[in-house]
Amino acid sequence: MNHYPLWKNVLIIAIILIGVLYATPNLFDDDYAVQVSASRQGKVDLALMSTIETALKAESIEYKRAEIDDDRLLVRFSDADTQLKAKDIINKTIKDEYIVALNFAATTPDWLAAFGAEPMNLGLDLRGGVHFLMEVDMDAAVRQALNSYSSEFRTLLRDEKIRYKKIQVEAEKVIVGFRSIEHRDQALARMTREYNQLDIVVLEESVTPSLIASLTEVALRETRSTALQQNIITLRNRINELGVAEPTVQQQGDNRIVVQLPGVQDTAQAKKILGATATLEFRLVDNKHDVQDAINGRVPANSKLYQRRSGQAILLSKRVMLTGEHIINAASTLDQNGSPSVSITLDGKGARAFSNVTRDNIGNPMAVVFIESKAEIREIDGKMVKVRRQMPEVINVATIRDQLSKKFQITGLDSTTEARDLALLLRAGALAAPIDIVEERTVGPSLGQDNIDKGFNSVMIGFVFVLVFMVIWYRVFGAVANLALAFNLVLIVALLSMLQATLTLPGIAGIVLTVGMAVDANVLIFERIREELRIGNSPQASIHAGYAKAFSTIADANVTTLIAAIVLFGFGTGAIKGFAVTLIFGIATSMFTAIMGTRAVINLIYGNKNKPKLSI
Repeated sequence: MNHYPLWKNVLIIAIILIGVLYATPNLFDDDYAVQVSASRQGKVDLALMSTIETALKAESIEYKRAEIDDDRLLVRFSDADTQLKAKDIINKTIKDEYIVALNFAATTPDWLAAFGAEPMNLGLDLRGGVHFLMEVDMDAAVRQALNSYSSEFRTLLRDEKIRYKKIQVEAEKVIVGFRSIEHRDQALARMTREYNQLDIVVLEESVTPSLIASLTEVALRETRSTALQQNIITLRNRINELGVAEPTVQQQGDNRIVVQLPGVQDTAQAKKILGATATLEFRLVDNKHDVQDAINGRVPANSKLYQRRSGQAILLSKRVMLTGEHIINAASTLDQNGSPSVSITLDGKGARAFSNVTRDNIGNPMAVVFIESKAEIREIDGKMVKVRRQMPEVINVATIRDQLSKKFQITGLDSTTEARDLALLLRAGALAAPIDIVEERTVGPSLGQDNIDKGFNSVMIGFVFVLVFMVIWYRVFGAVANLALAFNLVLIVALLSMLQATLTLPGIAGIVLTVGMAVDANVLIFERIREELRIGNSPQASIHAGYAKAFSTIADANVTTLIAAIVLFGFGTGAIKGFAVTLIFGIATSMFTAIMGTRAVINLIYGNKNKPKLSI
């Protein structure tokens, strides 16, 4: 009556052993580390590691060890102060081709790592994480708006058959030059009616009849505010792609954004993805003119000189066929040759435009231009000025064989990592304006270590009181329930570790609630066994009836709580989700430990006895 089949006992033991295995890495403290990873030009190798080690030794900076792992260099330190000093030295030593970031490095033993066992992430309120203060380049946002207007001017004047000489963006204005005063006046009347958000005036002191268009004060404020809000949305999308739990992304002042990423393991990757201003452009290749003439300075009026990855120059049309803003989805994949590629899906407007332009250019080569924006500090007229440099690179040239539409592939990428990063950036969207990381730091627990210690102690004291009560009230059965309760906590930690979830203080609250619910299930079972004994049933029959009859009540209680937890996770944000996740895990593990786990141990103790005396 009270025996599990062998397979069920083996299953229980296997689940517990797996839980212990994947929970064990959390017993090892992390090292403070400085992480160095390559940008698109750099390379992480033994020579770089040797250079950094030499620089640290020269400054008498002690470090535990340096290691290359998964295309990144980790230098481990014993404390945060040494870590910060080392970061400054490394920044001065290596070139701009590398990304230097503060990090925590796990100290999981190799034999555990071989099973893929890693410690769970802790939130900012428990262990800290990474904090970025980002500044939005508002001048670039205004320039982008003016560039957009300049394109619209070209289309408008062409449609109205108004002849113009040039349209160029200078400082915070667009200058439009015309062939005659008559054309200028026609354009002034038309543009004034069309663009009420612009101040359009005649440029008096000019040989060429010209107009100057600049944003009004209201439009200027709106452009800057829109750029800031769009960047916040894009950063949130990118953080979601990184899989960070309970992030903080909020505005600070008129041009800054605060980003806090709790429990992030790869801060260099986060820094690279969040700050990236890369986008794509699709342009036709200019085969009508000689590339060598363009290299010598004779670039055709409607073309622009670019560089391919191989270093060769290539001449492309100034007209952009498609930009990254029309991409609604992107996924890294492999092409028919097994090479890394990115599968692109366009929105309706982009699909129609791309379909029309590729239909008209079948047989012509098309280039994919990857454009990355990078900020540099330069000395101009004795002052240090921040200058943003565009770094365009042609990553792929292919002949248009057919009319392309909503879906197509980009090939010519160097690695699957690059394909994955590019797909992530395209999915999350391009930044409305470039951003610079003006402050970066790892942050400790926001509530203070003292509060955390007190919170941990209160949980342990409460846990011990529950254990003592269960042993006194239910004796051997109580001790079995306590054993199941301990393994329940182990399984929750194991699940958090296996899924690389982030544990926060609200998450701990969910675990504490789970502890009470798990004990409650055993209380229901044990009281039912007592009741069966009081009405005269045999010990074996009482055990069997206790577990069988209490199951429906326990299941009802847990299912209703599970529904509430799922709703919390679906509609909640931040801390509420953290609470819901641990509650969901706790319900699943408590059903296993409180029912199957305790029943297996009770079977082991009393199952082989004919008329046992139950200690309950």
